[in-house]
Amino acid sequence: MIDHRIIRETPEIVREALRKRRVDYDLDRLIELEARRRELLAVENLRADKNRLSEQIGGAYRDGERDRAEDLKQQVAEVSRRIEEQEAELERVQDEFDAMMLELPNIPHAEVPEGDDESDNPVLYRRGEPPAFDFDPLPHWELGRRLGILDFERAAKIASSRFVMNVGLGATLERALISFMLDTHTREHGYLEIMPPYLANARALLGTATLPKFEDDQFKTREGLYLIPTAEVPLTNMHQDEILAAEELPKYYTAYTASFRREAGSAGQESRGLIRLHQFHKVELMKFVAPETADEELETLTLNAEAILQRLELAYRRVILCTGDMGFQPRRTYDLEVWMPGMDRWVEISSCSQYGDFQARRCNTRYRPGPDAPPCFVHTMNGSGLASGRTLAALLENCQQADGSVAIPDVLRPYMGGTVEIPAPRA
Repeated sequence: MIDHRIIRETPEIVREALRKRRVDYDLDRLIELEARRRELLAVENLRADKNRLSEQIGGAYRDGERDRAEDLKQQVAEVSRRIEEQEAELERVQDEFDAMMLELPNIPHAEVPEGDDESDNPVLYRRGEPPAFDFDPLPHWELGRRLGILDFERAAKIASSRFVMNVGLGATLERALISFMLDTHTREHGYLEIMPPYLANARALLGTATLPKFEDDQFKTREGLYLIPTAEVPLTNMHQDEILAAEELPKYYTAYTASFRREAGSAGQESRGLIRLHQFHKVELMKFVAPETADEELETLTLNAEAILQRLELAYRRVILCTGDMGFQPRRTYDLEVWMPGMDRWVEISSCSQYGDFQARRCNTRYRPGPDAPPCFVHTMNGSGLASGRTLAALLENCQQADGSVAIPDVLRPYMGGTVEIPAPRA
């Protein structure tokens, strides 16, 4: 969430941010609640008055001033009634204020371009050239079916639609991708590998601002725990309610996890194949940094994700999301999109976002800039490094060959026992 002081002191910043985001939000009501909340917090003054009057009652009785003592008791009763009313109103106002703050999106970074939707997202650059085929390339779901390495039908029989079973070399290939990504990020990019829980409590999802905004997209257990929608949730909450020392920053974490999303309401071409599943797999990159380094750190994190695409020799482009397309939580987001020849379009394969202190305030994660300095909120950021299922889909489509086989990129062959290709199905 954003700093309460911004609501109180510079609400025009929030109003402009909401305009840029094309968000309909009752900011006037929030400002009104903040003002009334601060007035009601003066209940402490009433408690002080009550204590002062109560102390005078005993003295009045000792001095034989019975009438004065009775009058003081009536004053105490009246103050007690006012305190009770004020506390009840404060609770109502605070609850409404807190709920509205949880629904208020982050303030975009000054460099984020203004726009309405994804059609206004500028492409910053492209890397690599899409392959040229002398045949019509197939989409990955058709390739996976022909090769016998992706089984959507049996997965649906076991679970439901939008699940998949990787079979044989399909399973080996995704496992190879995950290992290659983790090795690269830990050995070359300086990330510490974490193996977190796949379940998280509501406090953790509130910390990443997944709740309450995206409640409908979550799978929830009877015990009140949630299947994580991404490793961002456990990684961001690792230092919940902690104060870190300045020398501990920056902290870099990476984790492979399964991720679970209901994908409520999604439809269209992405509902086919590996692009939008209820369960998918991903290597996440996460950073805790000092505010003054956040812009540079996001750039490095995004380049770390790009390094995987470059080594896999996949053509991709970097896009910066405009204000109207950017998610609820980020200040700034770069999407990496890979060319999918079978789908004949660019598809997001990584989203790298910087949040400022938006998540840290929810998680209460702070650091102390100096030995005697008051604690400040850290800045957080994360990104996919990469989504392994989408990367597998991209490899199938880009590395398919005329005879129906799929070549394995050089960097993955050691992870697959020297396998050079997924052979074409027998006639």
